[in-house]
Amino acid sequence: MPTISRDEVAHLARLARLAVTDAELDTFAGQLDGILESVASVSEVAADDIPPTSHSVELVNVFRDDEIRPGLAQQEPLAGAPAAEEGRFRVPRILGEPE
Repeated sequence: MPTISRDEVAHLARLARLAVTDAELDTFAGQLDGILESVASVSEVAADDIPPTSHSVELVNVFRDDEIRPGLAQQEPLAGAPAAEEGRFRVPRILGEPE
C-alpha cells in the first residue's frame, strides 16, 4: 500500500516553490496517498491482453461539409464601427508608430 510522508510532501512543495503550512502538509499527504492508492488499484486490474487506451469508447471526429455562403458587403461591418477610413476600421496608433 503506497504511502507518502509529510517530509516527502514538504520536499515536493519546496521543489514546486509552494509555501505550505503544517496543517496543509498533513492534508496533502492524505490526499496524495488516496491518489497513489487509486493508481495502484488500477494497475492491479490492468491485464496484459488488454491494450492501453486513452478513452473508454472510440472517439470519432465529426466534420461538416463546407458550404459557400455569401459574406457581408464591405460597408456592412464598417457601418457599426466607431471610426472607418478608406474602407477599413480606423484604430488608435500604438507604440509610437509613424502615421
